Amino acid sequence: MAPAPTLDSGAPTTTVAVVAGATKQVHPSPSLDKSNAETAAASEAIRTNSAEANESILAEIRCLAADLVQAYKGGHPGTPIGAASIGMALWGTAMRFNPAHPTWSNRDRFVLSAGHACLLQYIYLHLTGYRAWTMDMLQRYHSTNFQGSLAAGHPEIDPHNGIEVTTGPLGQGIANSVGLAMASKHMAAHYNRPGFDVVSNTIWCFTGDGCIAEGVGQEALSLAGHLGLDNLILIYDMNKITVDGTIDATSSEDQPAKLRSMGWDVIEVRNGSTDVAAIVAALDDAKHRRNGRPTCVQIETVIGFGAERQNTGPVHGAALGDDGVRHLKRAFGRDPDQKMTLSPHVYDAFAGARAKGERIQAEWDGMMSEYRRAYPDLAAEFEQRNRPAAVADDAEEEAKEGSDGLIGGLPARWTTMLPPKTDLPTSSIPTRKASGLVVEAIAPHFPQFMVGSADLLESTFVSWRGMVEFQHPSRRIEGGDFGGRQIRYGIREHAMAAVANGLAAYAPHAFVPVISTFFMFFLYAAPAIRMSALQKLRVIGVATHDSIGIGEDGPTHQPIGLASLFRALPNLQFLRPADAEEVVGSWYLALEAETTPSILSLSRHALPLLPGSSREGVKRGGYVVHSASSPSSSSGAAASDDDDDDEAGPVVHLTLVATGSEVSLAIETADLLASSSLSAATGRQRRYAIKVVSMPCMSRFDAQPPSYRHDTIAPHHLSVGIEAWASLPWPRYVGAALSMHTYGLSGPQRHLFDHFGFHPSNLAAKIDAYVAGRIDEPSGQIRLPRVGEFEELLLGYAKGH
Repeated sequence: MAPAPTLDSGAPTTTVAVVAGATKQVHPSPSLDKSNAETAAASEAIRTNSAEANESILAEIRCLAADLVQAYKGGHPGTPIGAASIGMALWGTAMRFNPAHPTWSNRDRFVLSAGHACLLQYIYLHLTGYRAWTMDMLQRYHSTNFQGSLAAGHPEIDPHNGIEVTTGPLGQGIANSVGLAMASKHMAAHYNRPGFDVVSNTIWCFTGDGCIAEGVGQEALSLAGHLGLDNLILIYDMNKITVDGTIDATSSEDQPAKLRSMGWDVIEVRNGSTDVAAIVAALDDAKHRRNGRPTCVQIETVIGFGAERQNTGPVHGAALGDDGVRHLKRAFGRDPDQKMTLSPHVYDAFAGARAKGERIQAEWDGMMSEYRRAYPDLAAEFEQRNRPAAVADDAEEEAKEGSDGLIGGLPARWTTMLPPKTDLPTSSIPTRKASGLVVEAIAPHFPQFMVGSADLLESTFVSWRGMVEFQHPSRRIEGGDFGGRQIRYGIREHAMAAVANGLAAYAPHAFVPVISTFFMFFLYAAPAIRMSALQKLRVIGVATHDSIGIGEDGPTHQPIGLASLFRALPNLQFLRPADAEEVVGSWYLALEAETTPSILSLSRHALPLLPGSSREGVKRGGYVVHSASSPSSSSGAAASDDDDDDEAGPVVHLTLVATGSEVSLAIETADLLASSSLSAATGRQRRYAIKVVSMPCMSRFDAQPPSYRHDTIAPHHLSVGIEAWASLPWPRYVGAALSMHTYGLSGPQRHLFDHFGFHPSNLAAKIDAYVAGRIDEPSGQIRLPRVGEFEELLLGYAKGH
């Protein structure tokens, strides 16, 4: 092997120590059968070992990482090999955790933002005694035996087994860790009392050059520095290599100077692949600073340290090859023919982790016993909010919990706080303002609510009387402190959503993060919202100004096609309420959905309170909100679903389906179609029996039984969708739609709806013409559209951008 790189530093250079290992055999996870003295010594083994002893341990860990990747010829070996020394210092000395009780509330949180380096985390979870992380589980990494495997290709949230959040898309984990740090600061401000540090944990985030380069990472680092989150430590594995080559090809920034300018402290470590003692000292320093500034420990490492292709792009994400693995083992003095093994002395180095964790938690438990006596109400609330997610055996009992406890992490009888329809304004109001009425009604009573906006608090109506800002108390901004529940995210939409994921992940019942901005700018946040859905985190997005109704701000702010993206994401509730009553129903669904994020798409312009709207109907995703029927020319009786034709002409059964602000337009359109005056004006002799369906949530409607869906949108009747967005989802429900086919324009809201064809009189005329085209003459039979016959009724109607 080529000599290990020598990195210039003031400290003596440490090179690869080639130490003959003991006989290699698979060793069980450490037990607690040691004496107190032995476990205490074991917990300090990494600190007291010689450099040569630690290098011998690291050599085996590196070889195991190479074996695991090579077994199925796929994965990311470079960082687990090059940064194994960081893992040794972190899990072996710095972090506070209890493998026997992984969800202990005051544990340190670790986020692997560089998710591709997951083997680093998996191996150390195995070594420190997490029960599920057996050697067999490690060997399922990238294997065909993936069902039920914990060893995913990137970490997947599972606090019961040591994984706090799902990471992989670079930079997300940095923002998640900022959210976790904010959560910890808020809990400490709310529950800590003199002599009782109920919350005193540290948030550790491991990141690489890629995460630092991502925009979401930069947004989050800036926010953390501003807030002074000194419980957050960023471990920056600076190996200066990306997939395409060296970082020098794409960046020439001075990262330490940049971070310091954002309000961070920076500790720099050279020779990071070998100098474990320097890393331990740096992490100790960072952990004890608590000086009102987050800390970055920048550690220079060599990616793929010891491999033939060390310090190159290919070692990042490709197996070393059989010959490459053998070369690595020989370089570290290991038997090249032995695979997937660790020696007893490797396990012995981490044998004290479980006992140390039990001791630390026992000390905390003792303090909590006194805290319960001194502050019984606070203690009860704290424990309710910090209970872990139910495991499968407990889920049924949790679902049966009585009304006096937290239901899904929410206060008892929370539904009674929602305003009844009789208390809602009878005058037309924007649904964003109706949402504000709900926030005002419930936020003061929900300690779990952490509500924020990307610089649009007043526009999105997510503030309430008496709110306190979440700010570092020393900044004295608006009287804010870490106990505040109103977050100013600044113009950082992507980080806002990713930070909210960290808040939601802190504990499943601790926080209900609410984020807000204009709907168009949720596009900036989309990658993080997808991660909310993937992780089953209850994050609520308030997305206002949701259509061409934004008016004069123009096409840059009008989200014509954005809803299709969010409607397509699994496990995301996309809700577009038609009036204030449906807003209340939408909030109910968003709050009730403990394992599902939601987006509420809300109007800027005023909408009437509909007589037929129903929060119960919102729960079904779609429901009949209005009916309109033509009178008989002979009897004056309205046409019904039982009528086919009479002397007044054929009865056309029609369903109009709409969402949001277009529901009231659909109701006006239905009334026009059914009116005798329109019949006279068009000279037609047919009658209409029309149902108007409000469909605030397509995914919920899709989940209803077929009988309900067919009763609501009858498959044997003509149906037309009305929505001032792209028509992408509508062929699933209707045979034709009136929708947008261009970007919008800048102009007054009412004029824009008229310009693009959404005036009720034009909608009625287009629908009537569509119906006429579906009637066979002379039989008068209606031809229902077949697959592929979906019609765009406003195609080419108006010119936009």
